[in-house]
Amino acid sequence: MDFPVTRIKGGVGAPRGFRCSAISCGIKNPAAERLDLALIYSEHPCSSAGTFTTNRVKAAPVKLSQAHLRLGDLRAIIANSGNANACTGVQGIQDAKVMCNGVAKPLGLKRAEIGVCSTGVIGLPMPMVRIEQRFGELVEALDSNKGGEVAKAIITSDTRAKEIAISFDLGGHRVRIGGCVKGAGMISPSMATMLCFITTDANVPRAVLRKGVLEGVEETFNRITIDGDMSTNDTVLVLANGRSGMPPIRRNSSLCRQFRSALRWVMLELAQAVVKDGERVTKFVTVQVQGARTYSDAKLVAEAVCKSALVKASWNGGDPNWGRVLHAVGYSRARIREELVDIFYDGKPACLGGLQAPTPMDELREIAAKPEFGIRIDLNQGEVDYAMYSSDLSPEYIDFNRSEYAYWKQARKDGLV
Repeated sequence: MDFPVTRIKGGVGAPRGFRCSAISCGIKNPAAERLDLALIYSEHPCSSAGTFTTNRVKAAPVKLSQAHLRLGDLRAIIANSGNANACTGVQGIQDAKVMCNGVAKPLGLKRAEIGVCSTGVIGLPMPMVRIEQRFGELVEALDSNKGGEVAKAIITSDTRAKEIAISFDLGGHRVRIGGCVKGAGMISPSMATMLCFITTDANVPRAVLRKGVLEGVEETFNRITIDGDMSTNDTVLVLANGRSGMPPIRRNSSLCRQFRSALRWVMLELAQAVVKDGERVTKFVTVQVQGARTYSDAKLVAEAVCKSALVKASWNGGDPNWGRVLHAVGYSRARIREELVDIFYDGKPACLGGLQAPTPMDELREIAAKPEFGIRIDLNQGEVDYAMYSSDLSPEYIDFNRSEYAYWKQARKDGLV
């Protein structure tokens, strides 16, 4: 960004006019006391925008939230962890509607003004018996200082809550943007199990906000991958209530460009936080492709390298195996010429013209052993660039994901399966 921003506390509760709450319902395990049901609410009408998974298998809350956004704008979001409410058929849709109705009535809103999101185990019916009786408590607990609790309530395999809030000057008014995100596994978004909620008190008309969100997601959340899997529940929802006091932002104005830049910055911070907190990851790697003929070619190369199991395994071992990188470039389906490709690790050449570069291997190993490093791939065929953010693949990741069936035992006790 070419303008200053100040980091502030509060996450999604930081912007004026937003209140949040989170409670423990024992959704996955009745004996657990961790927060697992959250609510974000604007005291004033909002413009809203969202992006969702393009997986053809979509969770019930994704389908319902998409339908609500088509009808108009959201003013609140209810979200749970512990159960994805995915692959649950007609009952799943009904349960998602109950969640919306449960907070809409005490808030004086219509059901279509509520966005609903879920994350957790796929294929299990929602334990509504433990959720329905708690809606009143969730609404009563709303407070402007509980953004951090929302960030905690939506995590699953994450090791920590991930949130951010900033303030900056926009047209003579101090504006705030706050956000939180969850995600550590099943991360290879294409929208748009990842959830992201962003709030702002900027005055952003619906059309301006929706265009800014689509562009921001494409440049941030759509450029991360951990394991190459796309969830059934991926969702990004953004609410803007205008309580900063500024006039509406006009499309294509300098203020519009400034707001979009700030929104993209917040999204990128959250997207990179997801990769850094990936399931059992030890490396955060930025892959920069340059010199491509087209945007498509640059994207194909970056995605092939970032999703390659062989490449990611070499990162885990601290091995600067440029040959694996080059082979992924070759099968990416991008138009490339092997004899033109250069590969650099933190600026040091590993491959020049498709051949081994003279850089001592010990120097490259030292770079690949670091927890964070960058790989630059120059195709030397054009002027298009594309960046992605990825992680390594560890043996611990496989151990961690070997089985989820223990969760079905509780479902049987609840009479859900």
